[in-house]
Amino acid sequence: MNEQIGSLVKNIEKVIVGKREAIVKVICAMLAEGHVLIEDVPGVGKTRLVAALANSVDGMFNRIQLTPDIMPSDIVGFSMIDPQSKQLEYRQGAAMCNFLLADEINRASPKTQSSLLEVMEEHQISLDGRTMPLPAPFMVMATQNPVETYGTYHLPEAQMDRFLMKISIGYPEPEEELDIITRSEDPHYKEKLPAVMTIDDVNRHIEGVKGVRCTDSIKNYIVALLNASRQSELVKLGASPRGGIALLKASKAYAYVDGRDYVVPDDVRAVMSAVLSHRLMLSPKGKSVFENAEAVMEEIAMSVPVPVK
Repeated sequence: MNEQIGSLVKNIEKVIVGKREAIVKVICAMLAEGHVLIEDVPGVGKTRLVAALANSVDGMFNRIQLTPDIMPSDIVGFSMIDPQSKQLEYRQGAAMCNFLLADEINRASPKTQSSLLEVMEEHQISLDGRTMPLPAPFMVMATQNPVETYGTYHLPEAQMDRFLMKISIGYPEPEEELDIITRSEDPHYKEKLPAVMTIDDVNRHIEGVKGVRCTDSIKNYIVALLNASRQSELVKLGASPRGGIALLKASKAYAYVDGRDYVVPDDVRAVMSAVLSHRLMLSPKGKSVFENAEAVMEEIAMSVPVPVK
């Protein structure tokens, strides 16, 4: 693993126990200039993982707790007349940062959710005829609870497609849970993590990811996975071309984090479910036979030959 990224992982593991795979995937999303949706039950550390990553990087971190009464202006900002200059001035919203934590994103109204579309795709804000670029890097890290649906709104497919990855953390193993509750007794447990990486470091690693090589055989493998998802009887709507671009970026980032400058099929398989599963709409057969879209994507991948070179 890249030495500096290894330090970042270890720093996050000070507060997130036994979930290295989830940590690595979130870091990969950051280095691939993508966004992450963390979907899991309450109390497993979704918000804590996001905050730990943001605090470990010396950048601007904003958090917004999404509720039905949150307005788009709370996210993208608004314009108002300055009483002294009599000029129209822009007042920043929560999105003007490096890391935006959108907590309980499915509790925001569709109107508010739609305000995130341009922000996530174009990394800019258009308001009153002005276009304002967001800081680089910019990353939306959203959380949602899949169990409690009262007072929530379904995330439209167009927005789901803009998340590079959707991951879950899951319950810890008994020995890990014992470690967690033991650590909670430490009076310093809730202290803010020290930063181990600067924004310049992150941007340098992002450029490093772009330089990772990917052969035509790997690209053809990605295309084959996309086509298989569209042709499967388990799926009503398969992965989009944007999903293929996302899978390529995530595979490069995973290889980079692993300390390599080239992609191997194992990199693609490691991030495939997190990148593609939330882009699928399952058919009635898929819903009846398999537990979730991740299991369907793994089943589909079994039918696609893996390149040997």
